Amino acid sequence: MLATLGGGCFWCLEAAFQMIRGVRSVQSGYAGGAGANPSYEEVCTGESGHAEVVHVDFLEDVVSYAEILGVFFSAHDPTTLNRQGADVGAQYRSVIFFHSEEQKAVAEALIADLEEQCVWADPIVTEVLSLTKFFPAEPYHQGYYQKNPFQSYCQAVVSPKLRKIREKHSSLLKK
Repeated sequence: MLATLGGGCFWCLEAAFQMIRGVRSVQSGYAGGAGANPSYEEVCTGESGHAEVVHVDFLEDVVSYAEILGVFFSAHDPTTLNRQGADVGAQYRSVIFFHSEEQKAVAEALIADLEEQCVWADPIVTEVLSLTKFFPAEPYHQGYYQKNPFQSYCQAVVSPKLRKIREKHSSLLKK
């Protein structure tokens, strides 16, 4: 099964989902814009309409779509419009691209539940949209954190998010 999710820089989400049991692969890429085959440079302008996303291939009999979304909501702030920390622009928006009506229903129900629980002080701004096309990011973006764990962005931004995922979702981690 596939999940396509955007929540800031794809390096963060990619590294988070690579830790989750039942996840077979994670691919960084772009979705949601009008242009075909966007480049990182085009997406970084914020004008392409594309968001940085991850394409998560997972085994639904090992980890559910709802659990995947739980990790997603723990890995970013879904209340900040077009921004995650210092990363600003529509390319960093919080978005769930669903692959089926069932995924759409699960996403909308989870968002409603999180809002009812008042998990965050501000309202959730995560978009729930049908995936039209996913474009893989350039090869140097794939497995970025694994290849560059000591790079400054990885240390300052990605590593703290991974610690949070380990603490909050320890039962979902690969052994």
